[in-house]
Amino acid sequence: MNADAFRQLYDYHFRENRKLWDSYITSLSQEDFTRHSAYSLGSVRNHMVHLTEVDTIWFSELKGLTEPAIPFRDESDDQTKIRQQWDMVEGMMREYLAGLRDEMLFAKPIVLEEDKDLTTWQVLLHVVNHGTDHRAQLLRLLNDLGVRTGPQDLVFYLYEQIS
Repeated sequence: MNADAFRQLYDYHFRENRKLWDSYITSLSQEDFTRHSAYSLGSVRNHMVHLTEVDTIWFSELKGLTEPAIPFRDESDDQTKIRQQWDMVEGMMREYLAGLRDEMLFAKPIVLEEDKDLTTWQVLLHVVNHGTDHRAQLLRLLNDLGVRTGPQDLVFYLYEQIS
């Protein structure tokens, strides 16, 4: 893997996140957005806040920050505010990825004890994998709410890039 491969992987990640928001979540009522479920993190809202917070934390750590680059607003149930937060985090991630160089992939930039031995490439892969896991959980929650969803497979994204 090289920096360009990770940028492509994140283009897929961002596209799928935006598809989730634009095709499925924004059409939910406030009640459905916050509806409690016994499955995973509970509600669609909780998943979206969780993903935003986790991505913020990991990319802040990659940037060498000990505090999140973007403060959390997890007390809100407002879809618009949560989406704005999501967009800000995506922008921060894109900024980092734009400056990513191949030699950075094997660095260990994180200073927090638990994660200090992780290399950049391992963190980058983890964040995408974590996002895929939660998008799959969200697709199940959305299905339970009666929303007709589609696949999120990487291979379909790659087919589009080839043609």
